[in-house]
Amino acid sequence: MYGLVNRAVEKLVCSRFGEPAWERIKARAGVDVEFFASNESYPDSMTYGLVAAASAELGLPAAAILEAFGEYWVLEVAPAGYGAMLDSAGRTLPDFLENLPHFHTRIAMIFPNLQPPRFETSDRTPNSLVLHYHSNRLGLEPFLLGILRGLGKRFQVAVQVDHIGSRGAGSDHETFRITWSDGAAA
Repeated sequence: MYGLVNRAVEKLVCSRFGEPAWERIKARAGVDVEFFASNESYPDSMTYGLVAAASAELGLPAAAILEAFGEYWVLEVAPAGYGAMLDSAGRTLPDFLENLPHFHTRIAMIFPNLQPPRFETSDRTPNSLVLHYHSNRLGLEPFLLGILRGLGKRFQVAVQVDHIGSRGAGSDHETFRITWSDGAAA
């Protein structure tokens, strides 16, 4: 993963738990990098190791950390790094979700070694759609859940996410039904 991801994990931990907690997490994960360069690739195992170390250090399930990180990513990191692209990806939640493939194509122009997940949508109704999530990286579904909840806040809609299909149940990808309603995000 790109250093931008690891830097964002660092910022989230430092903002919520302090820099000493981040230093303990890095030590526990065996990471001796002082500064993550945003456009440099780092092994996925390093990021997974940081999440596992954060889980152990903070006494929180890895899924909770990934979910919080997904929301943080959408509400803090992405707008600061590529806000104009976010703004142009859709004016509503469903439009944004349907434009995710194009959004990742544009991001890949900045990060040429990017290995983003692939998204497709289906079964759109006025207040729901099904999101198909294909990724080579296992275990990041809670991160996606956090992203979806963060997008609900971004678009000021209450979002309900139901995990309706998974690789663990024999599918070749993860499937989520996303339902939204107007009004303040939950």
